Amino acid sequence: MPFDFKRLSIPEVILVIPRIYSDERGFFMETYKYSDFANFGIKERFVQDNYSRSVKNVLRGLHYQKDPYAQGKLVRCLRGNIFDVAVDIRKGSPTYGQWVGVELSGENNLMLYIPPAFAHGFVVLSDYAETVYKCTAEYSPENERGIIWNDPDIKIQWPAKSPFLSDRDKKYPALKHSDNNFEYSQRET
Repeated sequence: MPFDFKRLSIPEVILVIPRIYSDERGFFMETYKYSDFANFGIKERFVQDNYSRSVKNVLRGLHYQKDPYAQGKLVRCLRGNIFDVAVDIRKGSPTYGQWVGVELSGENNLMLYIPPAFAHGFVVLSDYAETVYKCTAEYSPENERGIIWNDPDIKIQWPAKSPFLSDRDKKYPALKHSDNNFEYSQRET
């Protein structure tokens, strides 16, 4: 298997550690293989890929799409460094309102799997970063929602104190006021 999988403190969020085969020519790694992911329990199919390039201290998020258009994501940083965050927004979940964060970079080649029903965001730590992520649902503008990046109830420890945000991201509500239709189910774990 070309991947190791590690459940984080919110067990549905999974750190994906690819096996890297390197020699004097460079390196090779698989970035996704359905059978390996499915054997670990990640069975969603990815239907859209996104790519972003951002400068230092840009914070994108916290974003999600309402059901039935919720997006699971497999996030990877190709160049630079980002601090990638997932927030559990499933009402009734034992980890509701909790977050996990991981540094992803072009050097460490780590990937983060964020299931549907979680808000996602990242901040750029390097001069710039190029980030790609696979999504389990296509972008649906009418179902796109968000949570303010500095929600005082969530208390994300962002490594950037004065991030640069889009006008849209600055206006999102706190989680307790968000338009969120996710309910926790015991079957998810």
